[in-house]
Amino acid sequence: MQTNRIDQLLVPTNTVLHGDCISIMRSLPANSIDFILTDPPYLVRYQDREGRSIQNDSNTDWLIPAFTGAYRVLKQDHFMISFYGWTQIDRFIHSWRSAGLRIVGHLVFRKQYASKSRFLRYQHEQAYLLAKGNPALPENPIVDVINMPYSGNKLHPTQKPVAALKPLIEAFTQPGELVLDPFCGSGSTLLAAKILNRSYLGIELDSRYHAAAKKRLHPDDIRASERVYSPQKEQASRPHAAHRRCAAIFSNHLAHKAQP
Repeated sequence: MQTNRIDQLLVPTNTVLHGDCISIMRSLPANSIDFILTDPPYLVRYQDREGRSIQNDSNTDWLIPAFTGAYRVLKQDHFMISFYGWTQIDRFIHSWRSAGLRIVGHLVFRKQYASKSRFLRYQHEQAYLLAKGNPALPENPIVDVINMPYSGNKLHPTQKPVAALKPLIEAFTQPGELVLDPFCGSGSTLLAAKILNRSYLGIELDSRYHAAAKKRLHPDDIRASERVYSPQKEQASRPHAAHRRCAAIFSNHLAHKAQP
């Protein structure tokens, strides 16, 4: 795990933290993230054919706190892209706007297969482009309809394909910048960032998917896939002691087993 120094504090990079993203984001410095790309629970109680489910997919308690935290850590005049469940769009829009994010664009991800059929055949995913502040207009905007090949969902029941995420990271970041996914699942966003030479930070609550993401990104780091990051262990310190404080937090994260 590496760190970036922001305002005399340290941000973990190129790693996946296991824990509650609301608590973990509170421990990160404000205005420390260059871009957020995330696929949160859709609030639809989803369960796949194998019986796999997603934590917090049946309640809305996390919505406003999570996006408020994301807004705080995102740099001014930068972007966030969030997938969402269309049946719950009112709740998602309310949470984004309550956090201070502005809707500045909409993306459609076209699939070659139907994930479900009712009145219509559902053959797309969708996401909103959100802004903190007033980012400059890009010189060459990407298209708002992107092909989404089938990922196979081997590592996660709603696994997004890396190929569909790479154009987003490439369009809204520069090499070396830091990409955050607070609902990282099996790590597709993080892998896309890694391929594009961006720094990345993932957070995942479910131990199964956290382990899958760690193995996917760091196949040689077996022990780290079983550790839990606990920001409650963090102790306040003066700026000159920031390095010592952060080193203690994240060495505990990697070196000690999580309590059951």
